[in-house]
Amino acid sequence: METKIMLLFFILFGQISWGQIGARIILQGQVRNDLVPVENVIVFNANSNTGTLANQYGSFKIQAKANDTLVISSLMFKSKKIVLKAKDFIESKFVVELDVFTNELAEVLVLAKRELSPIEGNTQKYVDLKYFDDEKSSPKNRLLPPNGSFENGVDFVRIYKDVIGVLRKNNPQKTDFYKDTSFSEVVMNKVNYSFFSNTLHLKDDEIKLFLIYCENDSKSRVLMQPNQEFKLMDFLITKNEEYKKITQYR
Repeated sequence: METKIMLLFFILFGQISWGQIGARIILQGQVRNDLVPVENVIVFNANSNTGTLANQYGSFKIQAKANDTLVISSLMFKSKKIVLKAKDFIESKFVVELDVFTNELAEVLVLAKRELSPIEGNTQKYVDLKYFDDEKSSPKNRLLPPNGSFENGVDFVRIYKDVIGVLRKNNPQKTDFYKDTSFSEVVMNKVNYSFFSNTLHLKDDEIKLFLIYCENDSKSRVLMQPNQEFKLMDFLITKNEEYKKITQYR
């Protein structure tokens, strides 16, 4: 009896595995982090060139099969590329643990979400105070090479600051530049992953920030309408040229 049960199990497992390799089905997943709330995370299937946006709880659904590569991009978290296996479809939910980008970027994001009250009264006492750096109060940027140069590395903290700085200049009345996600959703449904990586030459970590830069242009609202695919592509190419000028190292 036990032998028959084991045989049945292997037959079913083989059918499931073959099914995942042969056809794409809906993969239910969730991106998580133990310390920071997960939000505004985009998930691409690099093989089928489809994408989706995780909800406020980090949950997402995407068509996939075994051997497909998922590309996960966000602002606060390091991007990830995951090659799916047949066993990933057996679990009720495919869970992906994300690593916080850097302490600096997390701090910048928090400050960008709220308006800081100016110091009132006599401020000379703050000027007179002397502060000494230590490892805890002044975290190092882990993305910087030991010599402090960026010949082979990318400083995404600086890129984020540059892009948000331009958005603040162009939209002085706005404080939260990444609250609206509808444009990102539309783009992911119409534009494939290879367009971002091969045509626009964007790093995985940059995709979400680039979409935020685009959606803060008033023209993006018009391009969300149906039958605007060609104009949308031209818009993204034009905005990418602007984005590259902002983020290039000076």
